[in-house]
Amino acid sequence: MSSLAVRKTVPAAGTTPGTAQGPPPRPRIALIPTLTLVVGALYCLLPVAWVAIAATKSGTELFSTFTFLPGTGFADNVAELSAYRDGVYWTWMGNSALYAGLGALLSTAVSAVSGYALAIYRFRGRETVFGVLMAGVLMPPVILAVPQYLLLAEADLTDSYASVLLPLILSPYGVYLARIYAAAAVPSDVVEAGRMDGAGELRIFTRIALPMMVPGLVTVFLFQFVAVWNNFMLPYIMLSDDEKFPITLGLYTLLEQGANTPALYTLVITGALLAVLPLIALFLVIQRFWSLDLLSGAVKS
Repeated sequence: MSSLAVRKTVPAAGTTPGTAQGPPPRPRIALIPTLTLVVGALYCLLPVAWVAIAATKSGTELFSTFTFLPGTGFADNVAELSAYRDGVYWTWMGNSALYAGLGALLSTAVSAVSGYALAIYRFRGRETVFGVLMAGVLMPPVILAVPQYLLLAEADLTDSYASVLLPLILSPYGVYLARIYAAAAVPSDVVEAGRMDGAGELRIFTRIALPMMVPGLVTVFLFQFVAVWNNFMLPYIMLSDDEKFPITLGLYTLLEQGANTPALYTLVITGALLAVLPLIALFLVIQRFWSLDLLSGAVKS
């Protein structure tokens, strides 16, 4: 009998015997979530793109050219907007910067103190106070606008800068965020160590707890700044002097006048575009500061 020679093959390195070799599997793309995100992004960005393009058009181009075709009148629109009523638009922008900047700073300070107290201290009624604040988060601001107007009218503060600033100082959502962040970022052992070293409660808060809470407070400041900048109902109820209007209310009055004067539409659109730019700049600056602060905190820990 003749013997048959059986040739044995040795599997390649890194492979399992008995399995076929082939190209590595491609990563799967979740189709439905990706499409959902794309649709959501288009829904949010298309109006912004329309405003950015429409602001470049003159009055005749706005109604006679393709929607997403850029125009040639942006510089003229900005010049006309600046000259409108001796530059009242920039007065509105300054008022919005005052309301949003000062209001966000005061609100962040109140949120920091309140959130730290609710996170660190144990006292009777603490959860009740926190529950009331959570109810304030769920309360629509429009419901509170009229009672706030009546209270400030009794104090003869309506139609003043204080009538817009005072109701914005306490932010229930800001207090909630500050409490959650303080509970996670400020260890109780560090607070107790400060007390054992003889530091007072104010010194512990300002020198120990506050630096640990900075990233969370930056978030509170950003949210509150955007909320105040975009606020419309409260100034609409409180103010009657258009020299004190924020940009939202000023553009609304300009739009109302545009119903009778179509030439003002280009000014409204250009003003809306310019009003968005400070928010974008603030977000970019704070995002950079936020990232650096988080990285520095990680290195120190």
